[in-house]
Amino acid sequence: MAERTTVDITDAALTEAARSLLDQLVADRVASALTAQDPTLWGERAEPEASIRLSWTTLHKSSRPLIGEIEALRTDLRSEGIDRVVLAGMGGSSLAPEVITGTEGVALTVLDTTDAGQVADALEGDLERTVLVVSSKSGTTVETDSHRRIFAKAFADAGIDPARRMVVVTDPGSPLADLAESEGYRKVFQADPHVGGRYSALTAFGLVPAGLAGADVARLLDQAAGAAETLSADSPDNPALRLAAALAAAHENGAEKVVLADTGSGIAGFGDWAEQLIAESTGKEGTGLLPVVVESPTAPGFADAGTDATTVAVGPSVEGAAIAASGPLGAQFLLWEYAVAVAGRLLGINPFDQPDVEAAKKAARALLDNPQALTGTEEPSAVIGAVEVYGPVGDSAATGTLSQVLREFVDGVAENGYLAVQAYLDRLDDASATLLRGELARRTGRQTTFGWGPRFLHSTGQYHKGGHRNGSFLQITGAVEADVPVPGRPYTLSTLQLAQALGDGQVLSDTGRPVLRLHLTDRAAGLADVVRAVQELTR
Repeated sequence: MAERTTVDITDAALTEAARSLLDQLVADRVASALTAQDPTLWGERAEPEASIRLSWTTLHKSSRPLIGEIEALRTDLRSEGIDRVVLAGMGGSSLAPEVITGTEGVALTVLDTTDAGQVADALEGDLERTVLVVSSKSGTTVETDSHRRIFAKAFADAGIDPARRMVVVTDPGSPLADLAESEGYRKVFQADPHVGGRYSALTAFGLVPAGLAGADVARLLDQAAGAAETLSADSPDNPALRLAAALAAAHENGAEKVVLADTGSGIAGFGDWAEQLIAESTGKEGTGLLPVVVESPTAPGFADAGTDATTVAVGPSVEGAAIAASGPLGAQFLLWEYAVAVAGRLLGINPFDQPDVEAAKKAARALLDNPQALTGTEEPSAVIGAVEVYGPVGDSAATGTLSQVLREFVDGVAENGYLAVQAYLDRLDDASATLLRGELARRTGRQTTFGWGPRFLHSTGQYHKGGHRNGSFLQITGAVEADVPVPGRPYTLSTLQLAQALGDGQVLSDTGRPVLRLHLTDRAAGLADVVRAVQELTR
């Protein structure tokens, strides 16, 4: 028997608060209208965008032809000894494939970074066995284009024809599609242009890299198909309507944060995918739902959640969870897509645009055009051991104590606000940075998120600038020992990475958000110093 897809609201007060919203959704026949791709559901202002962004409701049917294409290419590649798949993609082009392959236990190297060390490690893999999947909806994503250029040179230097090792996933008519055709790349998969990036898990963006790596993408579509009828039903038992109503009701009562913990779902990293979907869809016009992905249901932020947060178990319900969402991966993708789109209607926003994402990109491009702004024009407020401090630090600079600097900063987090840790580092070699989320949440009593830069710019970056104005932002950057040039571009990866950090920090500061940047002059020593300083904080 197929695993059922369910949403249980275990908090009695939340059940009651959501009841009227749920009844109204059923009466308005929202679920069936969404399945029929009705663009009027979010109001007149949203209609132009919604009218070209709703094909995701039927992907469990329309993506079926991809199965044979993916398998044929995988067979051809394997016959040539090519069995290592590297994915160059950001946001919606990388998060779903990583969850799919992680859940199935098949190897996929994901490049959603501009960290020179992490990219260099990927280059050190066996290029003779490597195919690069270049995945970009727009076809102009700067990180992904940089990866493509770097790998093309590496292939050529190794005596390998780069075109034979490039597989492209993009929208029809994009600059990347044109380039792939002119360069004779091995294969171009054209994705459905009527699906936005964060809703694209079951399009070519999710299925191609995962399928080439060996994941069973047919089963994934079967799982989504098994839930589709239930999710399109105008019924109070529809789990997507129940989830949407509960999240919106909680938001009305001041719980604008959604804390996600895996409770034995069997799905690897689902929270990271849901994080983009929720934050980028709802975080705009000064409102929205901030996803907080935590390590477990006993982690700070979940176990001690306050009235500003709704706790959601991904998997079976556990103590402390207000909501539990269960089901196989393909069904969970579709469940959350439906629920978040409907929540957008209840919040009164357009869930398909991302009006504040471009600001950080423009700021980064401006810095790249002016390299002097990146190299030594800004003096640190303090230098403490292996850490340079940039930003307002008050009297703490004179003490020479990093914990004092952090104390002053976190004391400024708004009541019922949140703290966002943004690490522009190597998420493999500098993985210990993730400890900061839980440690800061425990010691500040504030909901705390963690994001690897620049990948979070394609995810929670929209909420940071467009959502509730109660965030404080701790950036962590690091010195680069061995840089990687970007062929055909006047910058290296480390220059691009720093431009992205400073550009986003500038936009946040310009909109009145507090920003503190800690630059690690020695990554290992600096990270140890920062973790130790956080652990010295008292609540």
